[in-house]
Amino acid sequence: MIFFLSGIAIMAISGLPGLLMSSRDRRGQATAEILALLGTITTLIGLLSSTTLAGETVLRAGWSIPGGELLIRIDAISLIFLFPFLLVFAMSVLFGKDYWPQAQHPENSRKLRLFHGLIAAGMTLVFTAQNGILFLFAWEVMALASFFLITTEDDRQEARRAGFIYLVATHTGTLALFALFALLDLSCGSFSLPAAGTLPASAVTTAIFLLALFGFGLKAGIMPLHIWLPGAHAAAPSHISALLSGIMIKTGIYGLVRITSLFATIPLWWGWVLIILGVITGIFGVAYALAQHDLKRLLAYHSVENIGIITLGLGLALLGRSAGLPELAMLGLAGALLHVVNHALFKSLLFLSAGAVIHTTGTREIDQMGGLIRSHPWTAALFLGGAVAICGLPPFNGFISEWFIYQGSFRALVDQRLTLSLAILVAPVLALIGGLALACFVKVFGIVFLGAPRTPAAAAGHDATWLMRTAMLVLLAACLSIGLLPWLFAPLLEAATLAWAPLSGSGAITASMTSLVWIGILGTTLILFSGLLSWWLHRRSQQADTEQSTWGCGYLWPTNRMQYTASSFAAPLVKLFRFGLWSQEHGGKTYGLFPSRSSFTSHTPDSILDRLLLPLLHVLAIAATWLRTWLQNGVTSLYLLYVVLTLFALLLLSGR
Repeated sequence: MIFFLSGIAIMAISGLPGLLMSSRDRRGQATAEILALLGTITTLIGLLSSTTLAGETVLRAGWSIPGGELLIRIDAISLIFLFPFLLVFAMSVLFGKDYWPQAQHPENSRKLRLFHGLIAAGMTLVFTAQNGILFLFAWEVMALASFFLITTEDDRQEARRAGFIYLVATHTGTLALFALFALLDLSCGSFSLPAAGTLPASAVTTAIFLLALFGFGLKAGIMPLHIWLPGAHAAAPSHISALLSGIMIKTGIYGLVRITSLFATIPLWWGWVLIILGVITGIFGVAYALAQHDLKRLLAYHSVENIGIITLGLGLALLGRSAGLPELAMLGLAGALLHVVNHALFKSLLFLSAGAVIHTTGTREIDQMGGLIRSHPWTAALFLGGAVAICGLPPFNGFISEWFIYQGSFRALVDQRLTLSLAILVAPVLALIGGLALACFVKVFGIVFLGAPRTPAAAAGHDATWLMRTAMLVLLAACLSIGLLPWLFAPLLEAATLAWAPLSGSGAITASMTSLVWIGILGTTLILFSGLLSWWLHRRSQQADTEQSTWGCGYLWPTNRMQYTASSFAAPLVKLFRFGLWSQEHGGKTYGLFPSRSSFTSHTPDSILDRLLLPLLHVLAIAATWLRTWLQNGVTSLYLLYVVLTLFALLLLSGR
């Protein structure tokens, strides 16, 4: 455990030496990166040396804070979240060396690396803290560090706005967590979390679940609590976006998994609430992604979509526990937890790939790119691998976790009750989400990397540096390892499900993994066949006549503007969801035989944030301003009247 705690401390202080050096001194950047990587390795050594899958490691020490206790527990559930976190954090440090060098960003590089280490330390404690006070302390460190990372470029209005919305959202969720741990203290007499499956049903059980769903769901980005996520992930530097999207939002999932594990009995409606929220989050998350023009906002909405998939799996697990179907519970939870790992890997890969493109083109607008596969062959191949993984296609890891959720939904048919058998509808919903995700990434890859460059910046770009490629290659290799060798992860998944609840259906995971052995073999065959086909097509293209232009649909001299745009490609699918997206369209209409020059633009604001919350808050601000002007008018006698009326009201309430 000493290595584990030392690693947390090293990560936390990794950015401090740079504050003592000049903003242009590269030694500050190098020191921060070396310490961050050293802290990651030390933490990993601590995990491997002190933890086994079958048991858990506990550290308990006194704390002077009332109700607080330095209680850290590392079990299989913690390991599921910690292993991908350490990998993604290390790769974000490597990628950030060339992506955000201190020489080019002297005004904010030191701040970024300071809070980069602090958020890593905070998240490590969140995944292991077993005392409510310690958990909230780590949660707040993580939240504040995230705010400063999102507002790294605080000279930009977009970053300040995204940071402010995130700060309001995260502290609203924290208030719910304060109430949650107060009720847990009321139920078990301590702020320390009880053992799994030991908390009996009580009058506050429902309140605990609803508070956890709100507080942790807000951090995870479950719709309609996702309002902070797209703007924050778009505004942060890309290697920070990878950490926020790949890992930080999973702290909300971790909280839901941990809290639901405490109860001895699970009401049936808990599972259905999560399934309904998962359906809404998954479908509308990918629908919003389809409508985006900003590459990073598009990826951010896909994080919302994948949180929906994870929520579907967790909902199936809760249904299984409620109905006494251990196989349903274990397959649902195994799918949810494995998708936590998978999403951390392929979403981090996609954000880093997007960062490599943005780094050279200087824009996040998809329609300002095009033809980048010629100048960015490595980045294009790595982005394509991440896109295949996020669409849930073999031979990558996204397929494996979704396969578990499919299997869990099929297990619901074992029960004859209508309230359980309806869970089979999770399967077509998951298929719909996968199909829409595939269409979205066909759009992204086609417009960004294929075709002809749409701007001079896209034509003059260059590929990522070797250090940036290395970070992306490691993540791609991790995605492939789970996709081709899924059975290697069965012991950890079984241990995590048993740590969540004492279930008797552990053989379901092993059986599903056995069937996936053949999928791994077929995936290997598919990779070899694709490689041979690509080599043959490449050789053939070298012999083709390159002087012939592409068919121009009747135009003799087509231009680069005569290509599909993000709007035109996704328009048919976006229109299917116009009842919820409410996209805005401007222009595009022509009149007369000889129409004048016209233009067309489309924009899809977030329905919850931009159409509901912000207008409502604007009205409330106007009302509060008017009320303040009316009450605080400078008349002393009126202020004395307020005091008298307040005292009179208090006397009435006290019954005197």
